[in-house]
This record gives sequence, C-alpha cells and structure tokens, in this order.
Amino acid sequence: MPAFAGVDWGKARAWLRARTGADLAPEQEQAVRLALTSKVAVLTGGPGCGKSVTVKSIVSLAAAKRAKIVLAAPTGRAAKRMTELTGHPAATVHRLLQLRPGGDPVHDRDNPIDADLIVVDEASMLDLILANKLVKAAPRGGHLLLVGDVDQLPSVGAGEVLRDVLAAERIPRVRLTKIFRQAQESGVVVNAHRINAGQPPHLAAYPDFFHFPVDEPEATADLVVDVVARRIPRKFGIRPRDIQVLTPMHRGPAGAGNLNLALQQAISPHREGAPERRHGARVFRIGDKVIQIRNNYDKGANGVFNGTVGMVTALSGEDRQLTVRTDEDEEIAYDFDELDELQHAYAITVHRSQGSEYQPWSCR
Repeated sequence: MPAFAGVDWGKARAWLRARTGADLAPEQEQAVRLALTSKVAVLTGGPGCGKSVTVKSIVSLAAAKRAKIVLAAPTGRAAKRMTELTGHPAATVHRLLQLRPGGDPVHDRDNPIDADLIVVDEASMLDLILANKLVKAAPRGGHLLLVGDVDQLPSVGAGEVLRDVLAAERIPRVRLTKIFRQAQESGVVVNAHRINAGQPPHLAAYPDFFHFPVDEPEATADLVVDVVARRIPRKFGIRPRDIQVLTPMHRGPAGAGNLNLALQQAISPHREGAPERRHGARVFRIGDKVIQIRNNYDKGANGVFNGTVGMVTALSGEDRQLTVRTDEDEEIAYDFDELDELQHAYAITVHRSQGSEYQPWSCR
C-alpha cells in the first residue's frame, strides 16, 4: 500500500509494542512488512508460532494508516475469532462475496470488494471454486493476505488451495516456525509440531495432554463418555457441555453419531414431563449441544453458517419450534420441519471442527 512505501519499520515496531504489548520476533516482523508491501502474500505456520499476534499487528498498522480493511474466513466461527482477535468485524467469505448457493456473487471482477487490505484466515479450508471467486473479487489496487496452517486438513471441496499457493515460489510468503515460550508449555502445541515432524508425541510430559490407550472401539466410546460426563467435571470443575469431543469419523462405535447418542444420554437424558422432539433418528431436548450443518442465509441477523454451535434453550410443541442460542449469543428459532439443519454436537468430526477454537483450561 502506498502509505507503507517509506515507513520507518523501527518506529512502526515500537508503536506496535506500545499499542499492543507485542514485541514481534524477526519472522513476524517480516510477515507484517510483506503483508503491507506485497499485493499478494501468505502467512503460514503451526500452532503456537504467533500467527494471531502477527495478523493483529498487520491490521493495527493498516488501521493506523486509515486503510480500508476487510477480514474474512471460510466459517462463521473462524470469522468470529478474527473479530475478537483484531477488534475489526470479520465475515465469512460467502457473506463477503454475497454469494448464495447456486448463484453468482455480488462481488466479482466487475464489482470488486471495496478494500485496501483483505485478510483471509483459515485459508487451508478454501476450495478451488471459492478461492477463484474470492481472487476475482479482490480490487486491483488492494492487498490480499492468506493466513493458514498448511498442515491442517484440506478443504472439503475440490483442491488444496493453500498448499498449491505455497508451492508456487513466485508468491511471497512467511512461514512462522518458532514456538513461543508460553506455547512451549502446552503438550497440545508441542506434540502437534512433533507429529508434523514425524516424531512420536510425548504422552506423559505435560499437564494438559493425556493419553488413554484402548484396544476396542466399543470400550473407547465407553471411556469417552466416562471422561466427559464424570472424570473431567469432577477433577477440573468443567461443565460437560463446555467439553468438545473430536473424532476422525462419523460412523462406528467411536464415531460422532454413536458418541452423540451416548453423551446425550449421560449429559441430557430423557426426563419425564420435559419437552423433547424426535426428528428422524435424533431426539432434541432442552440443554442439548447442537451444530448447524449447512449455510442458511435467511436465519438470524446475518445468516447462520455451517459449523455454528449452540445450545437448545427452548422447545415448544404448540408452536412447533425449537430455539437455539448460538456461540455468538444469538437466539435462532427453528421450525420442526427445519431440524435436518441441526445435529448434536457433543461429539463432532475433525473435519467439521475446522476453523474452530476451543476454550483452554488450566489442568495444573
């Protein structure tokens, strides 16, 4: 951007330190410069390497120069996280492009997005079709920054956009590799990097990482229910509904489908006289943890998107409606014939969890 052509980066770094309290590592500072001086750039790196702080620094400097900033992510939850991180509103890529299923986006080459800087987080989730529409809608004079972890699962749709972009050497990029001191204390972060490096995880060295070896999938399911419904709440005081179970698959004894049945029975069982609604194989009850499984642009203030998690707060047989309070603190009403848009979310697949971030808890 022209405003950054002659910037004194030493002064910019000092301003950031005073403004945000962050003292950027050299590779983070390199990423900040790159995003503000190259029209297309990629920021990548694993967990605990400072991507979030780097993005916040980029947005803070761009805002200080009165740039028009647009933040986006492929999922509603990831967009919400960007908003919380930067203090600037973020939207899903679909919402940004005003793209509706089966139709053309409002923003395209002939009607580009009005922005000096577009930052797209969780770029590993972009498929070819969505990425194509996004790039076409980028303004000629603007900057596009893709942020993501290339070691995340690829997009559900066709293509591995982030991986292929990083393979194109012409495109400027910074890969953050240093794990910061605070993150080094987390077994989750350290073991993620060890696995990516082809090394076995440390199974008993950290207070936030536990390993329970089980041979049979049926026994695995029983153990998961015991850990979530009883052990963790008893030891750490965490409510079962605040615990998220991830599993590689949907089917099977230890898949999301069966685990949701077992966890619902343990956490939100049938109670005589309490309202509930059966829809196909699922029974919805007040207090159930649920997830939206497709984009619905007509619900809520700004639509409800695939991956939005919430809790059933009301259920009326008379009105034939069920109400969900989402993680965004919005009350969403579902008619009973719309319940195929919801699944239970006590357990979800790893794919469906992409773009999410869960509350860390101290296990010391």
